Amino acid sequence: MKKERQGLILKIISEKDVDTQNQLIVELANEGVESTQATVSRDIKELHLVKELTVSGGYRYVASSRADSQNHTARLKAIFKESVTSYASAQNMVIIKTLPGLAPAACEAIDGMSIKGLVGTIAGDNTCFLAMTDVINAERFCREIEDMLKR
Repeated sequence: MKKERQGLILKIISEKDVDTQNQLIVELANEGVESTQATVSRDIKELHLVKELTVSGGYRYVASSRADSQNHTARLKAIFKESVTSYASAQNMVIIKTLPGLAPAACEAIDGMSIKGLVGTIAGDNTCFLAMTDVINAERFCREIEDMLKR
């Protein structure tokens, strides 16, 4: 369902000037797909949609250059892999140590990874603090970090 909905969103924005999430929800409903604002918001993020100025002076959603977005994500993941020196979970927190000055880049990579249970990140110079929803998600993400660093 998600794949079909997102495909429909791309079709709609290619054919019409859609400038709000509510308008997109209405257009989806016109096509027989009921959706919530939260779902549409996630779809917009996952599809890398951005607003661009139209000739009439308004704005509309368009698909951004996916290659650039994917390149950016790949670079951030590479930085993450090369910068992490250690990591541990403490209750619902994950603490990641990096080489000096690289914690902000590591947190940026983490923020772009769509990690289940991640509430937010804070970066210092060489330390990242990740707030997770619970202990289980913190421990699971530490296992994911271990897998990422092995590759």
